[in-house]
Amino acid sequence: MPALRMPSSSAPVVAVIGGGPTGLMAAEVLAAGGAKVTVFDAMPSVGRKFLLAGVGGMNITHSEPIGPFLGRYGQRAETLTPLINAFTPDQLRAWIHDLGIETFVGTSGRVFPKEMKAAPLLRAWLHRLKDAGVNVQVRHRWLGWGSEPDTLRLATPAGETTFTADAVVLALGGGSWSRLGSDGTWAPLLADKGVNIAPLAPSNCGFDLPWTAFFAEKYAGAPLKSVAVSYTDARGATIVKPGEFVVTATGVEGSLIYAFSAAIRDRITAQGSATIYVDLLPGRSLERVLTEVAIPRGSRSLASHLQSKLGLTGVKAGLLREVLSKEEMADSTRLARTIKALPLKLLAPRPLDEAISTAGGVRFDALDANLMLRTLPGVFCAGEMLDWEAPTGGYLLTACFASGRAAGAGVLHWLDAGRT
Repeated sequence: MPALRMPSSSAPVVAVIGGGPTGLMAAEVLAAGGAKVTVFDAMPSVGRKFLLAGVGGMNITHSEPIGPFLGRYGQRAETLTPLINAFTPDQLRAWIHDLGIETFVGTSGRVFPKEMKAAPLLRAWLHRLKDAGVNVQVRHRWLGWGSEPDTLRLATPAGETTFTADAVVLALGGGSWSRLGSDGTWAPLLADKGVNIAPLAPSNCGFDLPWTAFFAEKYAGAPLKSVAVSYTDARGATIVKPGEFVVTATGVEGSLIYAFSAAIRDRITAQGSATIYVDLLPGRSLERVLTEVAIPRGSRSLASHLQSKLGLTGVKAGLLREVLSKEEMADSTRLARTIKALPLKLLAPRPLDEAISTAGGVRFDALDANLMLRTLPGVFCAGEMLDWEAPTGGYLLTACFASGRAAGAGVLHWLDAGRT
């Protein structure tokens, strides 16, 4: 197949590898700056992970004050602050509104498109990019560089081809959800060029623990609602969060587990396991639970007693029987304390490809202030392929959008400065 080349022009030619939100945002900034932009994506269409994330309600960003918002990025808060300050959650909402998509703030503070779907937003965005002259090429998988540093190798259904560009933005995502395009295959390609990369690891993920066969068969898929989880981190600080999660055949997953996933994952890596404590009745004090449990139950079974006095049935009651022996269940004090702090020893995160997002990636010390790779002038990186992570709740997408804009602006700055 012949090489793809843009028509001769004085405008710089920029390739964006990856058609997710990060890459599309970089393309928009580049096109607005006068560059001739081609977006390449390995999948049959762009924005696949973005669309899947919107199936259950597209959580685009969060409405909390910018200080706490930036704190959600943990160890990377300081690094990401200038990027997000340049494209704040409020500016992101205004950008969405400019596409003709209304948004609203949910009861949790999360921001959603009014239709709760990603597809209308993506359609409007792609229409805008087309009008701006952005060329989108799907089923083009990046294979690395050719014999010249400005030549990209691409696999297509018709065979391998090349593309020559003045600059490149890599927005290839992390290593989760490979069937949607984020497969982490870029990591060895960059490592071979001397780029410093932190190993990819699952983030916002579930964890395994050894349920008994009976419990797993009976309760897999059961939601644990109106509970609270507490976790004591490596510094000795105990964090308590209310919410819900789901029992799986192999362990636990869900929003409340994801909120602790980074700390749990790191503790497992360091020590082999991590223990969380589940409060099955966060609305009742230990003293009240102990009083109710200790009431004589007469001829009633313990299961009936717990149901009538505390409303403990189903998976919550099953969890108690899973972690306590028959003798321990008969000990009122032990039972009450376990109801308020049921221990779950987590042994391993679920595989990377099952995670919502990815930790690790291109380290920031491998990049300059414009997100250009120090070892590869003219090559910029953005989005989830960088070494940062964040909880769900709009923080992931916000940083992806912001870093895409930063990378696009970085390319324009580098080109204007004479490519030095």
